[in-house]
Amino acid sequence: MTHTIHQLIEEYGLIAVFLGCLAEGESVAILAGFFAHQHVFIPWQAFATAFLGAFAGDTGFFVVGRSFADHPWTTRMRNRPGFSHAYSLVRQHPNAFVLGNRFIYGMRLVGGIAAGLSGISLPRFVVLNVISSAIWAALFCAIGYVFGLGAEQVVGRTLVHHERLLIALAVGLVVAVAAFLLAHHVAKRERKHGP
Repeated sequence: MTHTIHQLIEEYGLIAVFLGCLAEGESVAILAGFFAHQHVFIPWQAFATAFLGAFAGDTGFFVVGRSFADHPWTTRMRNRPGFSHAYSLVRQHPNAFVLGNRFIYGMRLVGGIAAGLSGISLPRFVVLNVISSAIWAALFCAIGYVFGLGAEQVVGRTLVHHERLLIALAVGLVVAVAAFLLAHHVAKRERKHGP
């Protein structure tokens, strides 16, 4: 079973990294770095795929906010926790907001839409988003790569592919659960205290 999963990761893993990085994606980028260390992915391909997914996702949310401001889905996003705060921040500090939004878990979706509604020009957004996505992809892929080095030191160089896969999946699960709990806590606090 783990051999089949390992083979699927080798064949379709970069597609999964791209899709996973479209929205939040920290755990996916960390896994990409881990698999790069384990020689499942080539390191530059893991970085490039995470970068392209992050860039495409943020740009997509920006375009939705810009082009479909009155669409019912966009209206629902405006009512989500964090939107009013994101919109206020992007109006006050547009450059800093676009550069930092990708690093704020749980705000990326509403932040991208808020940026699209804020009046930032598309060329300005794209330049800032390229910088932000590149830093984000490098940081989280590097965390995964360094974790791979640490796992190799702790478990030993005799670690077989199947055990590496299970460790990577466990790391991804822990990161995803921690990020979900953090986002849930922030949303709950905001609903209680208001924006």
